[in-house]
Parts: sequence; structure tokens; C-alpha cells
Amino acid sequence: MMRKRKRRIKAKNLVLFLLFNVIFSILLAPFVLFYGPFQSLKVVAVGAVETSRHPQVVRFFLSQDEINTILRSNDSQGVGSNLKIGTEQVVSDDGITIEDIKGPNFKGKVMLVRDPKRVKVAVTKDLGEQGQRLTDMVKDAGAVAGVNGGGFYDPNGKGNGGFPFGLTVQNGKLVHNNVENQKASLVALDGNGKLIIKEMSASELAQNNIKEAVTFGPNLIEDGKPLVKGDGGWGWAPRTAIGQTADGTIIFVVIDGRQPTWSVGASLRDVMNIFQKYDAVNAVNLDGGSSSEMVYNGKIVNKLWNIFGERYIPTAFVVMP
Repeated sequence: MMRKRKRRIKAKNLVLFLLFNVIFSILLAPFVLFYGPFQSLKVVAVGAVETSRHPQVVRFFLSQDEINTILRSNDSQGVGSNLKIGTEQVVSDDGITIEDIKGPNFKGKVMLVRDPKRVKVAVTKDLGEQGQRLTDMVKDAGAVAGVNGGGFYDPNGKGNGGFPFGLTVQNGKLVHNNVENQKASLVALDGNGKLIIKEMSASELAQNNIKEAVTFGPNLIEDGKPLVKGDGGWGWAPRTAIGQTADGTIIFVVIDGRQPTWSVGASLRDVMNIFQKYDAVNAVNLDGGSSSEMVYNGKIVNKLWNIFGERYIPTAFVVMP
């Protein structure tokens, strides 16, 4: 009887010891990340949190000056220039080409769509309530491919992706506006399939012949001019972006990230360099992080970071048959 009691006490103590260590490790982790000697890990962590929907987390530990210093730690014109394209799987079918892209710290996919008029904006069917998974949005639209689109805000704290930020235009119709008469940084396609990346108010949509649009940024290339200074100041993270060449070909870039054994992520300059490799005349950053995803023929072709699978998002760019 006494032995059983002693065993129970030892087992209880062991459980308490393990629980203490787990809790202690969780509490210690932020201090190791933000104050520890691991500079690369610090850049990834700060960049990931600072550009997420909860930047206040990192600001609890670091001042804004410290954050800016960390994010600019790779601030050089040569960052991300060592790119390898098409080193593995290459898919080419019906005017769509998908190639692998690889840099020093990242892996991802590039999708080329020859006919820009095939690219449309898809919007969650539960707009204002809940977002959808990209695979479902592509399927519901009758499309063959797609990537995640613009940003979203979270008025109820639920994080369900039901509220796209800024201006959202689908088939020439303004379907959501949370900036009223103010200007938003549009990622748009006009009636001729030309990629338009400029600030615009809702009243200016018609005169600019805008047919499809979401809101995000920053712009990476404008009229052939590269815009990113240094590494862009956003750290390394999963990225999604869209660009266009002079002949009208649409370029989608999706970079995996936050997976140290696979792909840490890309800086904004890395993404700009990719578009330069593909001779883009205009390019702009889209929503990234756990939203970054590319779908083709009903399958996810990149490696998602989110352990829970696809994120629920409000908008996407899809490619029609």
C-alpha cells in the first residue's frame, strides 16, 4: 500500500516537473527569440510578427527603433540575387506554366498565365461573415488555378477572413469598400487585362476601366523601375505577389516560409528580384504569411506553413479555363 502511494507521489511529481518545464519554455521562448544571439532567427521572428495582424506582440518586447534595426539588418542591394528557376517540377498546359523558384533562404512557385483576361478576382461566398479556403474558391469559380489575394481586417476579433480590406472589385462591380471615399492601394486589372497598381478611390474605378481589384502592397516594380530599397524592411516570410510582363503575361509568385528545414521565407527584395528575372514591368506584393497559397487543377502546389491547413481568406486571383 505504501509503495503504491509512493509511486503515485513520484508520478505526480514527474508530471508537475514536466508541466513546469513546458510552461517555463513557452514563457522563455520570446526572450530567446528577441534578445538571444541568433540573429537569423530574430530577423525571421520579428519580420513574421511585425507584418502579421498582431504586430503588438513584438512591440511588447522591443522598441520601434529596435524593430526597424532588426528588419534592416540585411539592408543591402544584393540581397536575394542568387536565384534558381525551374530546377525541379515544371508544368505547362493550356497557357499556364508553373516553375519552381529557389533562393538562398526560400523555395516557391511561379505561375505564368499568357492571357491576362483569364485572370479574375474571386470573393468568398459569405462576404462579411466568413472567408473560404482557396481550393473552394477556385472550384466555385469554375477556375483551373488561383492564388490568395488581398488583405483583410478583423472587426470582431474572430480572424475568419470574411472582411476584405480596402476596395474589392469583381466583374466591374464594387463588392466591398471599407475605406469609404479614401484612396486604397489597388492591385487591379482593367478591361484590357492590364495590371494597374496605384492608389485609387471608389469614385475613380469606372474612369480607369477597373474590372477586377483587391487591395494590398507595397508595389515592387512600376513601369520597369525597381522600387524596393535594401531588403524591403519586412523581414523574411511566406509571400504572394503578382506581376505582368510587357506582352501581358501575368506572373504569380508564391514563396513558402517559416519552415526552417524547407524554406525560411523571402524578403520583399527577393520577390522583386524574381519578377525582374521574369522581365516584369509591374509587380506588387499581395497578402502573405499563412495566407500564401497556390492551387492548380484542384491541388495545392506549394507547401503551406499553417499546420491547420488552408487559411480562410476573403479574396483570390483565379485563372479561368
